[in-house]
Amino acid sequence: MRRYNLLATAMVAVAVLSVPTSVIGQTTASTTSKQTKHAKTKAHKETAEEIQLRELKESLKTQQDQIDALKSQVAAKGSDAAAAQQTATDAQAKASAAADSAAQAQAAAAATSTKVDAFSSSVNDLKTTTAGLADTVVTGQKKIEDEIESPSSLHYKGVNITPGGFAAFEGVWRQHSVNSDINTPFNAIPFPSANEGHVSELNFSGRQSRLSVLLEGQAKTYKLSGYYEMDFLGTGVTSNNNQSNSYVLRQRQIWGKAEMASGFTVTGGQMWSLVTEDRRGTDARTEIQPQTIDPQYLVGYSWTRQPGIRLQQRFGDYKTGAFTMALSAEQAQITGFTAAGPIPTDFFFGGVGQPGGLYNAAANYSITGGAAGIITTYANNVVPDVIVKGAYDLPQVHIEVGGLGRFLRDYYYPVMTTSGTPTAETYTYGSTYQSHTSSAGGVFGSVRVYPSKYLEVALQAMAGQGVGRYGSSQLADATLRPDETLEPIRNYHGMFSLESHPTKKLDVFAYYGGEYAQRTVYTTGTGGLIGYGPQNLSNAGCYNLPSPGGNGGSGGTIAAAGCSSPTRYIQEPMIGFIYRAINSPTHGRLQYWVTYSYLQRNLWSGVGSAITPTGPRATDPMIHVSMRYYIP
Repeated sequence: MRRYNLLATAMVAVAVLSVPTSVIGQTTASTTSKQTKHAKTKAHKETAEEIQLRELKESLKTQQDQIDALKSQVAAKGSDAAAAQQTATDAQAKASAAADSAAQAQAAAAATSTKVDAFSSSVNDLKTTTAGLADTVVTGQKKIEDEIESPSSLHYKGVNITPGGFAAFEGVWRQHSVNSDINTPFNAIPFPSANEGHVSELNFSGRQSRLSVLLEGQAKTYKLSGYYEMDFLGTGVTSNNNQSNSYVLRQRQIWGKAEMASGFTVTGGQMWSLVTEDRRGTDARTEIQPQTIDPQYLVGYSWTRQPGIRLQQRFGDYKTGAFTMALSAEQAQITGFTAAGPIPTDFFFGGVGQPGGLYNAAANYSITGGAAGIITTYANNVVPDVIVKGAYDLPQVHIEVGGLGRFLRDYYYPVMTTSGTPTAETYTYGSTYQSHTSSAGGVFGSVRVYPSKYLEVALQAMAGQGVGRYGSSQLADATLRPDETLEPIRNYHGMFSLESHPTKKLDVFAYYGGEYAQRTVYTTGTGGLIGYGPQNLSNAGCYNLPSPGGNGGSGGTIAAAGCSSPTRYIQEPMIGFIYRAINSPTHGRLQYWVTYSYLQRNLWSGVGSAITPTGPRATDPMIHVSMRYYIP
């Protein structure tokens, strides 16, 4: 029975659970009404079935309350789920927005980082630029101060003006006097037959002190420049060293130049001849002189300074290799003309300078034997000397090769007959005045090598006919033929250079130079010999002592008595050094300089007691000293 009741109760519960909520509500209401009625009838005693039913109702109520609580919880959970769903949706949207924001932020951060890096780089660059600008400003300020206080050049309109030059104290000692200042007339070294061959000389001089000024300007595509250079080695009519040493200013160089960017250059004025060795191309102001104090330089050195015009074209670059071609037309002159023997004298190729024409009257050539000598300085030239030269430059080598063309003209009455003896001839001349031009010239070249910054080695030479005036010794250019036309004399000269630079302050150098004039002799109608160095000239007195109280002459181009032959060969070895005690770009250069050289002059052989295989010989050791202050 008990089991039955429990089973029934469970079935009722199941049935109740499956009853709709509205029914359950109605049942609950009915039950409540019945309870009210039961309260009114408490006195009624419950039966077993009533108790069971009441308990069932109470159990159902409890279950209903639980169901309502569950429904409330379910409803609440549904609301929470919906809210959670909405929250999740919102969170997802926010997450997506946050992701977008994060991406944007990351992109912005990357851009910001780039901007920061760029800014940082700009700041660093700015710092570097600022530091460089500060250095530039400091450097520029110092440069401006230096240019104001110690300018290297002056500025006038569009032209830079650079002064230069030096002040010099110099001196020379010669074992045998040549009655000369610090410059040496190499072809006048005396023999013992001259008084000067027995006496030394010591001369001081400041005359080589030099002034110069360089002017440079840029006119569109042209670089224009001009150069003035002068010293005091000129000799005026009243110049002497008795008391005031009043020697005159001398023109060394005065020229102007126009240079194009293409390398074409035109230079005109008085300058070093194109035959002179250059250090770079054929450019003016790059000429190389041996490091001598003697302003006549060195035997064998090729040079002149004379008026002319020069055209040149450069190809290439000096740093990697350049070739330069040049052509010049230069002032011509016949120097050292020498003719010996019973020569005819009805010829003419120049005259004594006229003071009104601003030429002085200095002797320039000699005639030995025959009629009275004719002395002249200025040749009546038909054309200028024409010179061509090519120069090739590499960083350690400079090479030059050139040619020289000359034209020697004279006027004469032709020789018609010759009579008398070989030593005393008589000439008769025609009545028609004639002219004749002899072609002369030669070739020249040089090579200079720089094995290192401490050493340079060079060799230069010239060979030709009538080129004696381009050598330092000024040997004869020409002599005379029997028909009275001029004959150029074959000349050779050259010089070897060895220059070292052990330190920035010290140069040590050695040179050897020589010059040769070939014997040029003709036979006259009666068998006499005339020309340059006839074999019948007497050299018997070359080594004799001068007569008491007399003067045997200096043995120069006007020959001493008994020593008549002209020069065959002159040579000069030299050694020396330069020490620069001070060498400042702002304060100038102070240098001391000493050279020693040994001159030897050989004549052509002749007749007499002084006959030797090489002809009579004279020597002259020399010492030059110098102290110079160069303008910075």
